[in-house]
Amino acid sequence: VTFPLDLTKTRLQVQGEAAVRRNGAAASQAVPYRGMLRTAAGIVREEGLGKLWQGATPAIYRHIVYSGVRMVAYEHLRDSVLGRSEDESFPFWKAVVGGMSAGAIGQFFASPTDLVKVQMQMEGKRKLEGKPLRFRGVHHAFMKILSEGGIRGLWAGWVPNVQRAALVNMGDLTTYDSVKHFLLLNTPLVDNSVTHSISSCCSGLVAAVLGTPADVVKTRIMNQPRDKEGRGLLYKSSMDCLIQSVQGEGFMSLYKGFIPTWMRMAPWSLVFWLTYEQIRRICGVNSF
Repeated sequence: VTFPLDLTKTRLQVQGEAAVRRNGAAASQAVPYRGMLRTAAGIVREEGLGKLWQGATPAIYRHIVYSGVRMVAYEHLRDSVLGRSEDESFPFWKAVVGGMSAGAIGQFFASPTDLVKVQMQMEGKRKLEGKPLRFRGVHHAFMKILSEGGIRGLWAGWVPNVQRAALVNMGDLTTYDSVKHFLLLNTPLVDNSVTHSISSCCSGLVAAVLGTPADVVKTRIMNQPRDKEGRGLLYKSSMDCLIQSVQGEGFMSLYKGFIPTWMRMAPWSLVFWLTYEQIRRICGVNSF
């Protein structure tokens, strides 16, 4: 449901890259899109409605790995490693450590699928610019990246990817867990869909604010052209990308695509947490 917003966000994040302008790759080209709505409308008009879901298949693969690992890791850290208090409360600093660790672990394993997703999301733009398409499908994308860069090539951009996931999960898992148990311990609210909805709305907003800068860096590093050894031609590292973006485009360039990111995070978080809590209940597992 929210994937078109993810695609729009990705296109916005690489718009007007200072590093691209300096390398002359797009010096004479006008920027085709300016904002979220014009970007989405332009994709539909110039590439077709179906292209709003380009890259959805690797995105689903990513979430099977990413969400599965991060949820199991967080609960294990919370219940066995870091330890809850006797009254079932979980100190905020422990929730931060658990959320960031779980997100980083989950994203590391899912990084190859994220790489394929980002590169497939940019295929429509390459076609409009008259460049040859890189991939025929998801399987071809995986095999091509593997043949050109080896196993390491599949983990290109994993550092900013893991950094982003750690920040997003500090916002998502940490905020949801902390807000939910605060409401249960300090208000008349009980463990039901109302409490889950309030907690998930808070977690979506915090996750978008914390994660967008790292998401911009991740997208740019994953989408940059590479030499025969698989080294990036525009950015040396995530820190180099961060510095170049701020120096060339200003600090707010780190929040390019924030509105579609937040508009995606809020309903995604709401649907995920409500569904997750109900599945646990149906399966006879304690509430998160």
